[in-house]
Amino acid sequence: MAGPLAGINIIEFAGLGPGPFCGMMLADQGATVTVLHRPGGAPDPRLALSRSRKLVEVDLKSADGIETARNLVKNADGVIEGFRPGVMERLGLGPDALLADNPQLIYGRMTGWGQYGPLAHAAGHDINYISISGALHAVGRAGDKPTPPLNMVGDFGGGGMMLALGMVSALLNAKTGGTGQVVDCAMTDGSAALMAMIYDFHNIGQWQDERGVNMLDTGAHFYDTYETSDGKFVSIGSIEPQFYAELRQVAGLSEDTDFDAQMDQRQWPALKEKLTALFKTKTRSDWCDLMEGTDICFAPVLSLTEAKEHPHNVERQTFVDVGGLMQPAPAPRYSVTVSDRPKPPV
Repeated sequence: MAGPLAGINIIEFAGLGPGPFCGMMLADQGATVTVLHRPGGAPDPRLALSRSRKLVEVDLKSADGIETARNLVKNADGVIEGFRPGVMERLGLGPDALLADNPQLIYGRMTGWGQYGPLAHAAGHDINYISISGALHAVGRAGDKPTPPLNMVGDFGGGGMMLALGMVSALLNAKTGGTGQVVDCAMTDGSAALMAMIYDFHNIGQWQDERGVNMLDTGAHFYDTYETSDGKFVSIGSIEPQFYAELRQVAGLSEDTDFDAQMDQRQWPALKEKLTALFKTKTRSDWCDLMEGTDICFAPVLSLTEAKEHPHNVERQTFVDVGGLMQPAPAPRYSVTVSDRPKPPV
């Protein structure tokens, strides 16, 4: 694969979710990523999380399999593994053993709770990891229970993406005179880091520690989704005064003085009721004709099927054909470096 990480060789021990996502991110950027999987347990080649990889069957329950894995890692720049703490050590594939073989190795460890701490050896999933970081508490509507934001915040944002950043940072350090090391990526830590701005707002008194009453968590009438007359939805994010003014003008609200109180939180519920009624007077397509492409900060809420067909996504090739299936394209883009199109694993 061509890309900014071309020439980097990564060994990925097969796993679920955030580990493969990290491997996908590195492979998308041109790294050679080889997935070692158990006999009969090859990753599904149709999945984006498997793309652009080499798949190698290795039995880690056998001495030959362990030797094969160690030999492959000896010539690698990095390793990705997502087992519970201690599992790789018991297999003889822990960082002490592999760094002794290859002192420049970057050993990436993907876990929910981290390599140490009171919960390190407990089972868990995304929903649990973002619970103790404060992230889940903040997501949801006023008066309702916390709403898991799929597994974007723990598994992928605070997990796989954070590990990819850690791997690239450590690889850069090793290539510029440093040495190999372990990257301990915990989804608890990563999801807390993703909450940095919200914790900032709370620390300076601009965020209430409850759901659905703040500007960015559906508390504000000008930052929310609204149902249209055809049962679909649109989103608005008219925070800045000039964008809010354009919303009022296009929506026919310029003369309604109630909307003058944009930042008066006491008025938000009543103004939201007015906008709820207004958006139900037209179809989503009608609102798109009026607002899409303006400075209102507007977009239709698209389904997974619709998103692939939106003209903006089509022009930017945000989704690409990989083995006959439309998948999200690699991101980000580069002005000079040319990256290869993703391919099914081999």
